[in-house]
Amino acid sequence: MEDLEISVRITRDPRVAQDWELVLIAQGLSPRVRRIQDGFLLCVPQEQAAKAFAGLSAYDRENAAKDRDGESVGAAGIGAGLFVAALLLVLHFVTVFTSPAVPWFERGAADAERILHGEFWRAVTALTLHADTVHAISNAFGAAVFLGAAASTLGPGLACVLVLLAGAGGNLVNAFLHGSPHISIGASTAVFGAVGILGASAMARQRRTTGGSRRAWVPIGAALALLALLGTEGENVDVLAHLFGFLIGAVLGILIAFASPAARRRGAQWASGSAALVIIICCWALALR
Repeated sequence: MEDLEISVRITRDPRVAQDWELVLIAQGLSPRVRRIQDGFLLCVPQEQAAKAFAGLSAYDRENAAKDRDGESVGAAGIGAGLFVAALLLVLHFVTVFTSPAVPWFERGAADAERILHGEFWRAVTALTLHADTVHAISNAFGAAVFLGAAASTLGPGLACVLVLLAGAGGNLVNAFLHGSPHISIGASTAVFGAVGILGASAMARQRRTTGGSRRAWVPIGAALALLALLGTEGENVDVLAHLFGFLIGAVLGILIAFASPAARRRGAQWASGSAALVIIICCWALALR
């Protein structure tokens, strides 16, 4: 005699039905998905019904918590992008209008010759300097958009420190490649680092979830298109710095896609964001000592 089955849930989405089935299988139950006229019916043996209802309820609560966390990270990401944009504009106002007597540009620009002689802090300080207001506003806008997008995905603190590392790394590689004389300033290298992080991390996530589908390359292709469109036009554009920032950002994006989930928790976010701020402060302290 066939065991009596109890219907526990119904859905029109086969993927949802499959998710429910996997949840119950993971709990050691014996679910079965039946196709009916109204959709897909999830059934379990009668003696497993109570445990199945409890397991699916716990699954719903966990997903609701994840959705709330995602919304929280998204809002924090937008806030981080706007904060960095405002910080760039404030620093421009201070360096150009409020305290022009301080040798900001002399001490902080990414001077390749001085970097090669050990003044590595210039790779960071140069990211906070802009030649004119238009340059500062355009980079502030780029930071708000691209760093904000990265922060919405990775969390604000982690995104800020990764973008800072990508920008500084791009300036260092650019200096070593050019040698002397070569001087560059501006946050655009870090902005394209954010573009690289976004494209590469999305590509890595898609390859991991789709098993190497060709569609996984779409995000990095879009990021490269942005680099070509925005990173090669205009006067006094340092194309190589943009390229190196992008490439280092891409490497960091791939690495972070496979990092432990602990790296994205609130404590780690605060630590990462604080580290980014401390790096900038320490580099300027070295530059102006």
